[in-house]
Amino acid sequence: MANRIISRAVLAAALTGTAASSLAQTPGKASDFDARLFDSPALATPYRDNLSDDEKVAGLSKFWSEVKYNFVYVDKLKQLDWDRLYLEYLPKVRATASTAEYYRVLAELCAKLQDGHTNVYAPAQLDDETMARPLLSTWLVEDRVLLRQVFDPALIKQGLAPGVEIVAVDGEPARAYAGRVLAPGVSASTPQDLDNRIYGLEFLMGSLKDAAPRLTLRDAAGNTFERAVPRASWERFVAARGRAEPFELRMLPGNVAYVALNSFRDDRAADAFLAAFDRIKGASALVIDVRANSGGNSSVGYRVLQTLADKPFQPGKWATRQYLPAYRAWQRPLPDHEQVGEARAPDPAHHFGKPVAVLTSGATYSAAEDFAVAFDAMRRGILVGGATGGSTGQPLKVALPGGGIARICTKADTYADGRRWVGKGIAPDVVATPTVSDVRQGRDTVLETALVHLRK
Repeated sequence: MANRIISRAVLAAALTGTAASSLAQTPGKASDFDARLFDSPALATPYRDNLSDDEKVAGLSKFWSEVKYNFVYVDKLKQLDWDRLYLEYLPKVRATASTAEYYRVLAELCAKLQDGHTNVYAPAQLDDETMARPLLSTWLVEDRVLLRQVFDPALIKQGLAPGVEIVAVDGEPARAYAGRVLAPGVSASTPQDLDNRIYGLEFLMGSLKDAAPRLTLRDAAGNTFERAVPRASWERFVAARGRAEPFELRMLPGNVAYVALNSFRDDRAADAFLAAFDRIKGASALVIDVRANSGGNSSVGYRVLQTLADKPFQPGKWATRQYLPAYRAWQRPLPDHEQVGEARAPDPAHHFGKPVAVLTSGATYSAAEDFAVAFDAMRRGILVGGATGGSTGQPLKVALPGGGIARICTKADTYADGRRWVGKGIAPDVVATPTVSDVRQGRDTVLETALVHLRK
């Protein structure tokens, strides 16, 4: 099977919290005349099942050029020899026999940059061909692929339940299947980011037209059985799964407030946190869970952190490239533009001064990582769980032929003191990872660990 490609809907629904409507627009708001330099509609050609060779080469060339001049991690371009890769991929894109295959090749090239904020997204017309998936979710636990949730009652009746292991897909071991079918076309910044994308977001994705994947499954008692699990459209999957609320609050034994901040896509998480603050401030300790937060707007998280601060805190530092043609002609170095983020003052109307723990995982991503960086630098409490996804930055959106989109990371973020975490992840103070046994018993290993440390 060919390498998987992902459409714009995944970006909107799962990875960054960016609204789908913003991705559907042609990037750029300049006048038509100004747009001719970077956003000319000449290369934003309409979708067809098989683009012309000229369109395919033009799209590759546009992506190559935009990466060369805008991708912030220049050393990666040097190590890869980006021009050499361009030449290698010219015959590959010419050899594609469909638009779907063409976008698979572009995604494969993009994945070589190993950056979670630099991606290629296929046209929306290809969603049913590339993004259909069974009505269930999966995750990787102790190097085993487990069912996480099952949304179809018919599958539940067939023995599919959380904690059941997927041993093989169509007779191929599950990890080998993922490495062959998915990994080559997935852009990720770290191993934990890659695992989250493959096993948490994309596992079993394919075409509605293909035969249902036949899964070899193993339950907690060690019984092995097979089931054919049909795929559903992405829209049906999203409807069956539902969307997590951006804010959740519940009180745990010991008067501990548990708050899940599941998205920074808009202001709702911070607004709800402040609205519930009178209840939160009466707690003896606070747990903030950002394990499932894929990002959005960093300012949303900072509003929450301002309630924990007793002095101004520094979110971090960022840098972007400066291309000065005259400097290049003079063979002078091209200096980056660097800037320290705006300091945030404590919230004068809301303050929580008791113990705090923040829960993180490889699915903590982008603006949620900016939140974790600032919290870590504040030394206001402990980070518990797994290393974060290790990817943030400001993507530049680029329209491609046939209606697809690329995005390219233009901003490198660090701690305020310059420590790098992109490409590594933010390491927790206390490492806690779920086990297969814990998952099958319904235990939240990470939360339990945090509660133990908060009681110390």
